[in-house]
Amino acid sequence: MFRYLVLASFILSGCGTYIEDRRSIDYAPVYEQEALPSSDPSFGSIYKPNKGSLFAMEGRANRVGDILTVAFTESFQATKSQNAATSRTSENSVTLPSVVDNAIPGTDLFSSSGESTFSGSGSTAQSNSLTGSVSVHVVRVYDNGNLEIMGQKKLTLNNGDEYIRVSGIVRPRDISADNVVQSDRIANADINYIGAGDVARSGKKGWYTRMLETISPI
Repeated sequence: MFRYLVLASFILSGCGTYIEDRRSIDYAPVYEQEALPSSDPSFGSIYKPNKGSLFAMEGRANRVGDILTVAFTESFQATKSQNAATSRTSENSVTLPSVVDNAIPGTDLFSSSGESTFSGSGSTAQSNSLTGSVSVHVVRVYDNGNLEIMGQKKLTLNNGDEYIRVSGIVRPRDISADNVVQSDRIANADINYIGAGDVARSGKKGWYTRMLETISPI
């Protein structure tokens, strides 16, 4: 029995890394296909319409396959509080007819009353920040010159792996002269910081604990 438990632990420890490695395939670099020379006539202009916008300067990413750096400047703070209070009081009384009152003395009146109150309050606060940088590559160039970017960084530590993944859309004008874009300038940004392995798994509840919490009435 002990051998089966040990084997199961090894399998579970490898599942997280395997899943993240499979997801890494989606972030593989994309390179621009070799295109035939354009047959557009030249009118002597220096600017070429098919070479991107005026912001596509030398040294800045502007084509599929080009690389640029994303600098993380993410910081979020959120607070929420809630208070609720309810109160309810009810009274009921019934007067018996005089015939019943004469037959059964002392039962000339039935009465009942009830009262219920409820009060509750709750508050939550959350703060997150992410600093650092990761290099990404251009996977698509839109007609208006905007660039779709995607990339990841994998860090292999002693007891697990860390994955930093970024995707979104940037404007060429937001790319600095040293080919860096701030993360808060990325539209439709999807930023993931995921861990896999022993360290990441130790911070999660086990399946048995989660099952008990699901069926627990309290």
